[in-house]
Amino acid sequence: MARAVRLLTEVSAVDRAFDYRLPETMATVGVGDRLRVDFHGRSVRGWVLDEVPDAPELKTVKSWLGYGPPPAMAPLFEWAARRWCAPLASFYRSASDVRLHKSLPTDPAALAVPDVVASEPGVWQLAPTTDPIDIVLAAYESTRGRGSLLVLTPTDAWAERLAARLRRRGLFVAQGEQAWPQARAGWPVVVGARGVAFAPLPTVAGAVILDADDEAYRSGQFPYWHARDVIVERCARAHAPWWATSSWPTPTLAACGSTYADPLWRGGWPRVEVVDRRQRDPHDGVLSPNALAEAHRALAGDEPVAVAVILQRLGAGRVLACKRCGELARCGECGRACEETDAGRTCPDGHSGDVTYCTSCGATAFRAVRSGVTTLARDVALQLNCEVTEVTAQSESATFARVVVGTEAVFGRVRRCAAVIFVDADQYLTAPRSTARRAFVEAVGRAGRLVGARREGRGVVVVQTRRPDDEVVLGVVNEDVGELSRDEIDTAKVLGLAPYRARATLTGEGAPVWAAQLTGLDVRPVPDGVELSAPDLATLTDAIALVGRPGAPLRLTIE
Repeated sequence: MARAVRLLTEVSAVDRAFDYRLPETMATVGVGDRLRVDFHGRSVRGWVLDEVPDAPELKTVKSWLGYGPPPAMAPLFEWAARRWCAPLASFYRSASDVRLHKSLPTDPAALAVPDVVASEPGVWQLAPTTDPIDIVLAAYESTRGRGSLLVLTPTDAWAERLAARLRRRGLFVAQGEQAWPQARAGWPVVVGARGVAFAPLPTVAGAVILDADDEAYRSGQFPYWHARDVIVERCARAHAPWWATSSWPTPTLAACGSTYADPLWRGGWPRVEVVDRRQRDPHDGVLSPNALAEAHRALAGDEPVAVAVILQRLGAGRVLACKRCGELARCGECGRACEETDAGRTCPDGHSGDVTYCTSCGATAFRAVRSGVTTLARDVALQLNCEVTEVTAQSESATFARVVVGTEAVFGRVRRCAAVIFVDADQYLTAPRSTARRAFVEAVGRAGRLVGARREGRGVVVVQTRRPDDEVVLGVVNEDVGELSRDEIDTAKVLGLAPYRARATLTGEGAPVWAAQLTGLDVRPVPDGVELSAPDLATLTDAIALVGRPGAPLRLTIE
């Protein structure tokens, strides 16, 4: 008897399934497998969604291409398509390898790891320098023999290092080029970056998300899904435990499960030296005398990379500082730094008009505080009288001088150094965005992984700022972000931010017209588009689903 299947094609613009007849030679085709079919005169690939009754008018499948995601993942894909208002094929594609696989490797046995200390599932607030390997091993032991453990890291480089460490302990780990077929075969541990959230595992026994608040876990291409949300949902459907680590859990992450404190929190942050740049001598250069002394002390050591100088430019305007006292020009209403734009010296939110005098000393002369990475590298090289390597996201060099200057890309390229210097921390602290404070704390934490913990006494993080009394600066100096966490949660509740209210952002040419068709949502114009909000995600996504496809380019990001 002939068989027929319902197939979803890779053509994302056609978000519906079609029925095809299977030839007798494809008797073993199952749900999730990849097939090639004739689709309106085109030869396209697709995935089997289900088996359906045969009908005489059906076209015949051209060929079987190999294995796809296991059938158990189908409900997860449907949930993700509703959650992020995206075509179903987008998520089938996320769970499929670019290569085709017509055979799978053997599933190895899950070996025991001795002397593992148990860790409760939930959110673990770890100091930046605390090694999370114990949590990974504890998760493996508590789920061993029940399926596969997913382990997510922010970067592929971290995943590669972690996989190597686990293999040295005798574990079978799927990571790298062969990760997809190994995961599809059900290997005990699967390690990788964001895409591993959709790893094709037959059975999920548990999951671990390291640095769960890292922005790398949000997809940079449509659909803009978040790996954390996928893991939490996937484990809930499989009744499996999950673990997450974070130095400062966001309100969204904290609301996902129980939070546990790191017993080694005190002393687990780096030693932070704050340099007040308000009264700087113009002859000092880009590095203050204190920062210069720490740099020379680091260069006297034997680290291959001794000093990392960081300049992360956030925001579009040029921050202004008083020429007399060095204080930043700030808005009297919201406290944000005023910027020099075509409209004058104004607050990013437009609270105040043109700023003409310093609120601290009354002086009327300001200067723009600005410096690009290339200029900074030149100036640092002159101050330290040594060779400097410039490192940005576009840099390709794998070898570095003993002094590197660049953006936060340095944290992903350099593994260890003696001193990290933030030449202008105010670019974090005064950035016109809600996550500015968190970005600074996370940057200091990542710098701490390079210089080591305070208890080790190995290195130092130098913070040059004109806001030395800022509560965020004091929090990292004193290793205490508890008050910052409580303040962030209170702010999220008052402003209706996630997880207390569902939000989405529409940008692009067609955003205003398309948003006008939505009903039952709060719609608010923002500088670069339209912001939507609703009491919960179901209300938000249901309202969006009722509106047809936009007639102009549109970007939809759902928090």
